[in-house]
Amino acid sequence: MKRFRNPLATAHNHGSAGSGVDHWWAQRFSAILLVPLVAWLVWGLTVLTGADYATAREWIAAPWNSTMAILLIVTSFYHARLGLQVVIEDYVDQRLIEVTLQVLVAIAAIVGALIATLSILKVAFST
Repeated sequence: MKRFRNPLATAHNHGSAGSGVDHWWAQRFSAILLVPLVAWLVWGLTVLTGADYATAREWIAAPWNSTMAILLIVTSFYHARLGLQVVIEDYVDQRLIEVTLQVLVAIAAIVGALIATLSILKVAFST
């Protein structure tokens, strides 16, 4: 009975058409989210120009600033992982190397985001 099916029905939800749109939207959404976050970062760096460590620590300890910094870090690592995923999928031909690189990129993104987030929290909550 399968041989009488339309080839389009057999191909439906397989390949890049199954999840490619979700990936595309996630990358665009994270890029849009990064615009105000980077603007906040530039503003914050101009405010802190010439400041000493105590002033910078006090500034990052403010709940709004530490939240924005953590959101910037997490969004940046997520966006970078999505971008690297596309590059690896497009340019790495050997499946084993592709999967290995995808796993390494995912681990690096998680570890990097965790280390940066914990660093921000440590600075924010230190006395």
